[in-house]
Amino acid sequence: MKRILTLTLILLQALPVLAQPDTTAWKSHKFTINSNIWTRGEYRKGAMPIDNGADYALFLMGSATLSFDYTWKGLEVRFAPRFAGVWGASTTGGLVIDEAWFGLQHRSGLFFRMGRQKLAYDDERIFGSEDWSMVSLKHDMVKAGLERGAHKIHLMFAFNQNDENINGGTYYINGGQPYKSMQSLWYHVDPIPQLGLSAVFINTGMQNELDKYKDQNITEYQQLFGAYADFHPKNFRLQASYYRQTGHEEHGLPIHAWMAAAELDWCISSQWGLNAGAFYMSGDENFFVPPLGDLGVALKKEVRGFNPIFGSHHKFYGAMDFFYVRTYYGGNTPGLQDYHIGAKWNPIRPLSFAANYHFLATAVKIQEASRALGHEVEVGIQWDLMENVSLQAGYSYMKGTDTMTILKRTSDKNSLHWAWFMFTVTPEIFSYRK
Repeated sequence: MKRILTLTLILLQALPVLAQPDTTAWKSHKFTINSNIWTRGEYRKGAMPIDNGADYALFLMGSATLSFDYTWKGLEVRFAPRFAGVWGASTTGGLVIDEAWFGLQHRSGLFFRMGRQKLAYDDERIFGSEDWSMVSLKHDMVKAGLERGAHKIHLMFAFNQNDENINGGTYYINGGQPYKSMQSLWYHVDPIPQLGLSAVFINTGMQNELDKYKDQNITEYQQLFGAYADFHPKNFRLQASYYRQTGHEEHGLPIHAWMAAAELDWCISSQWGLNAGAFYMSGDENFFVPPLGDLGVALKKEVRGFNPIFGSHHKFYGAMDFFYVRTYYGGNTPGLQDYHIGAKWNPIRPLSFAANYHFLATAVKIQEASRALGHEVEVGIQWDLMENVSLQAGYSYMKGTDTMTILKRTSDKNSLHWAWFMFTVTPEIFSYRK
């Protein structure tokens, strides 16, 4: 661990000096203001546990982001405040800073970036921004690297604290990030134009949650590493990935988890497309959920449930967000299997339709129930009303099983509905170059 930190710090200290811009390049000043405003309405019935006898939910939410970008001679600056919240709510939402960073670029391909920033790598299963939710994923960090030709290499370093400590060491829990520290290395190469290959290593430090009882300052480190491939000849696209997790979680338990995924897209014509895929995420053995109203404890000696801690969950695990967006009872996970097929249809240019079917199952057996969770059907429509203005809508239905009832304690296992609509407006408000 000390060697990783030392190497990272040396590289980060050296890159700002190396990345001084060439005085013959980037002569002009450029300043732009972009916006991203959306309003979404949702109807949910049976998708969550019953609360005070109400078996459905209906609400509106909105988000408005302004992105201020400035570039000059290899210097980059971005500031992006965001307001998000449920209409009429007094305790949720508010103004946050989505991004606030500066960066330096050199024509050789070296770059350096420091501050609050979003991460989106490969298919976003491991590093994603999760812009669907009101609170997107962002990181206070330093990123540096080299991009030249077919090769890209990025180094990332983050270190989080609850406050500017006068004393108290480096204790960090219940902060603005789900982790205490993070060091990552991402490498990408395009050996041929139709093929992209990536490898990633992430070392994440988590505060030991037993410190509050022991008055100690222990950091538990967990590692994630794996590879991603994207093969995209003329009419097909095949994506495949494999990742493993090791180390120790925040209670000191050893981690032995893994996941694998494959996705295939076929563009039949300008109007039609088909897709199919599958993924497997390992789960904790002896997964146990006590019956409603009862208490129960399951002995746990290791963690086998894969945790996509920095990924865009809504994109992968079903539109109804049953899995990985919300935790299971006791914080454990039974893992997830997903086998899906879908189709896309663009009858005219501004209008498109999509439909998908998922068969979902746990990776481990749940008490006396089967692994099968149920069948989920999703349909959606997008209509581009004009440039930078679109209307989207969707409906999802899931027929659950007894296993789904045990895991989520839903009100009606055979009637899980979710419908939504969303207006999105993304105009460039201002642009200036001198």
